[in-house]
Amino acid sequence: MDYIGIDLGTSAVKLLLMQGDGRILKVVSREYPIHFPKPGWSQQDPQDWYRETVEGLKELLEGTDKSQVAGISFGGQMHGLVALDEGGQVIRPAILWNDGRTAGESDYLNHVIGQETLAKHTANISFPGFTAPKVLWMKEKEPENFARIHKIMLPKDYLAYCLSGVHCTDVSDASGTLFFDVERRRWSDEMCRICGIRKEWLPKVFESYEAVGCLKPELAAELGLSAKTVIAAGAGDNAAAAVGTGTVGNGACNISLGTSGTVFISSETFGADRHHALHAFGHADGTYHLMGCMLSAASCNKWWMDEIVGTKDYAKEQGEITKLGENHVFFLPYLMGERSPHNDPNARGAFIGLTLDTSRAEMTQAVLEGVAFALRDSLEVAKSLGIQVKRTKICGGGAKSPLWRRILANVLNLKVDVLEHEEGPGLGGAILAAVACGEYGSVAEAAGKIVRIASTIEPEPALAAAYEARYQQFREIYPVCKPLFGKLAV
Repeated sequence: MDYIGIDLGTSAVKLLLMQGDGRILKVVSREYPIHFPKPGWSQQDPQDWYRETVEGLKELLEGTDKSQVAGISFGGQMHGLVALDEGGQVIRPAILWNDGRTAGESDYLNHVIGQETLAKHTANISFPGFTAPKVLWMKEKEPENFARIHKIMLPKDYLAYCLSGVHCTDVSDASGTLFFDVERRRWSDEMCRICGIRKEWLPKVFESYEAVGCLKPELAAELGLSAKTVIAAGAGDNAAAAVGTGTVGNGACNISLGTSGTVFISSETFGADRHHALHAFGHADGTYHLMGCMLSAASCNKWWMDEIVGTKDYAKEQGEITKLGENHVFFLPYLMGERSPHNDPNARGAFIGLTLDTSRAEMTQAVLEGVAFALRDSLEVAKSLGIQVKRTKICGGGAKSPLWRRILANVLNLKVDVLEHEEGPGLGGAILAAVACGEYGSVAEAAGKIVRIASTIEPEPALAAAYEARYQQFREIYPVCKPLFGKLAV
């Protein structure tokens, strides 16, 4: 049988059709707009997601044997607030994961309610991107909209709702709302009370590989699919990407170089970061994971190339970079503020170390290195918890760059495994659908049979040593700039 994975990203929805043995038959992508109505704000219209998903499904299925499609599942951008009224209509544009408007609400949760209280009930502290501070913002700033709320859901769950009619979510995505008791894998009554919401507003929670329902008959007819097509819960984008890269099992690691950047470490047992720099979430395979998330990763390079250099030929620009480990220019990649490990929505991007002889290639190199250094910040927190990571898989658009992969291997001083097929959350979603339909007995079994490593990049001792010295310099820059960032934000 065949399975569809839907990756609901920040800039586009990517749809993938996979045979049960893991062979990818077809991939399509459809873009939609993102709106920035004020500095630091980021939102989208959920109806854009649904419209492009349906059109994408039609494109994906064209010329295929539709009778073979047994299940559909998802990977999706996390934390976004989708609010529906009693009639099931979207109340306002979805506030996205990279939106910084909720700094005040997040500070209230962390410092008035208290980080230890939050950690006790959710295993995490508040970050501006999380869902709970968005709800508090809506309650305070848009009371007329807040009064209309009948259901709250996350972005991919809005698609599941539109496709199946079921108000659902999964453990991994729910973990990033700050309404969820991660250790016990259930909604927290206390957090609902603290934030002044009704528990019935929240969706039913499933494991990522569980079926939540079937495709609506009228939509099945429109798409030419069976009304028995299973809709599985799916996962947040990072957990889905981890499934798609085979990052399951104790101590497995995946680094994602997408719009955002993540260091994802899976664990068979629950554990939380006492420093609150890493997120402690449920994993899509039924276990747990720790994750460090930076808000701007490959998007830093896209901004630099598209908006500043003015080119789409990324490979040509990177081809001018020949002296790794020798650059004297540093880049802080905090273009949308930063989450892990700084939790600072006021942080901003910066070049430091420019001189009259600084070249464009050196600045391009600094952007790639700055993202790698920021990812290492999260890895250092994991090391401080006694977690030993010896190698990592890699995925995301930035992972297609051989130069960036080499920089990462040496900045992190880890072996970096490059996958035979890198389709991230889309492949993860398809695998979850296959498990939900009984094609495989578990997520671990499916990932073990489907995901294959094509090559491994080894750290180079001399270059890794040079980057070690550079990283120690990099980590001194943010603490010096932090007070200035706060003043600039006023």
